[in-house]
Amino acid sequence: MSPIPGSGLAKGLAVTLRTMTRRAHTAQYPDKQPELPPRSRGVIGLFEENCTVCMLCARECPDWCIYIDSHKETVPPAAPGGRERSRNVLDRFAIDFSLCMYCGICIEVCPFDALFWSPEFEYAETDIRDLTHERDKLREWMWTVPAPPALDPAAEDPKELGAARKTADKIAAAEAEAAAAAEATGTATGTDTGTGTAGDTGTARDRSTDPGTGTDAAPGTGTGSGTGPGDGPRTGGGA
Repeated sequence: MSPIPGSGLAKGLAVTLRTMTRRAHTAQYPDKQPELPPRSRGVIGLFEENCTVCMLCARECPDWCIYIDSHKETVPPAAPGGRERSRNVLDRFAIDFSLCMYCGICIEVCPFDALFWSPEFEYAETDIRDLTHERDKLREWMWTVPAPPALDPAAEDPKELGAARKTADKIAAAEAEAAAAAEATGTATGTDTGTGTAGDTGTARDRSTDPGTGTDAAPGTGTGSGTGPGDGPRTGGGA
């Protein structure tokens, strides 16, 4: 069945009439900022402290819009007798957003979490050459990166978080055992010291008051003198 002539126009006018009766929801930008979703791909922020100059992001970028310069420095050994080590030091990290197609490959391949998406989008320039932003600007955008969304309450904890909690529990248990052992050792030492002092004092007191010790002679070994009735002075030895 062939369509009725003018049916398409009638449908279009019906949509227009329905829309005219509704209130418009126009956001007056820039007076009112838009509410962007948390994972909006606005601009790329750089967390410089995590960058090891591995060059993976620059090599994997399909547009070749990431420019990295670095140099090597010698690090002294951490302990005496150790060997010196060399490390890469970042000199330049720039992204040409006039070439970037916001694919996010550089963020995905970064093994050290140095690149993040930021919802910031107000970085238009009048000159295309000014769209190449250096690491200072990229670092400023890092502070506009939103916090990651919360996990589902019913979801399992990440393996890294579980391992970290187990390690923390082991350290806390070891510290508690060490503190209990130190407290027990201190209590035992105090008890032994008090007992020895009391015993020594009692022994000294006994020696000073015992009539059978000291400077008196033992029975049967002493000497004596006496006078009997009708006899003269006499001296005798003990039995």
